[in-house]
Amino acid sequence: MLSLSPLLIGIAAAVACALPGNFLLLRRQALIGDAISHVVLPGIVAGFLLTGMVATLPMMLGAAAAALVSVALIETIRRLGRIEPGAAMGVVFTAMFAAGVLLLEQSAASGVHLDVQHALYGNLESLIWLDGYGWGALADPAALSTLPPELLRMGAVLLCVLLFIAVLWRPLALATFDEGFARSMGLNTGLLGLALVAMAALSAVAAFDAVGSIIVIAMFICPPASARLMTDRLGRQVAWSVLFATFSAVLGYSLAGYGPIWLGFANAVSAAGMIATVSGLILGLAALFGPCRHRRSGAMSG
Repeated sequence: MLSLSPLLIGIAAAVACALPGNFLLLRRQALIGDAISHVVLPGIVAGFLLTGMVATLPMMLGAAAAALVSVALIETIRRLGRIEPGAAMGVVFTAMFAAGVLLLEQSAASGVHLDVQHALYGNLESLIWLDGYGWGALADPAALSTLPPELLRMGAVLLCVLLFIAVLWRPLALATFDEGFARSMGLNTGLLGLALVAMAALSAVAAFDAVGSIIVIAMFICPPASARLMTDRLGRQVAWSVLFATFSAVLGYSLAGYGPIWLGFANAVSAAGMIATVSGLILGLAALFGPCRHRRSGAMSG
């Protein structure tokens, strides 16, 4: 039971990122997850510095503000420099992530739960449930009150993402595959796309504290991309991506703790790094053996 809490947090973070990642991938916006994980870092640190608390609300507001600043900077660089949007995005994302790392190293944030390693790898291994001895703890109110807050946070965010996709499944599918047709039916595709990015940002910010940026980036891209190579139908792709994300979290977390011991080493390795590695290996296997690996891009049905 002690290890159940970090495992569930890892699964919730992986699935919450993979679900919107499917639609971002099909819209050719898969790197938005990477972008979000880069630009939120200075916002999260700024939220802590302004309030002096490691709390969800100020950090999420800071992350949202950082995202707005990044959009404004990208547009300004693109217009003034007359360069392509991809180059402007690369400059802004790299600069903002570097600024966040510098803030972490040079400010008071580096000494209280926030540091460079925490931002990259998260602290999944430390999110154990100290009072979770045996299954009886699940029925003990006193023990339940000591559950890591990250578990409740990620559970709530995962529920929000599930409800968002369930309620807006058909509009999302229409806007993803044929935006012009969706507009002709009266759908506000711009607002829908913004809502999708907002859900992705919510997942990234919630997962950032527990699992760091490595898992966030990997889970937005690897499980949906692997699922894309397994099927031509959207519903099945989403199901495959959830399966791959869950399997990556379970196997990666287990291998991080026990794999080095099996090989004769004394120390465990980063759970975040191993989960991301497993998701990458799954993508590689899907690319080699997936039934749809030779399919033409874009051929899919809802």
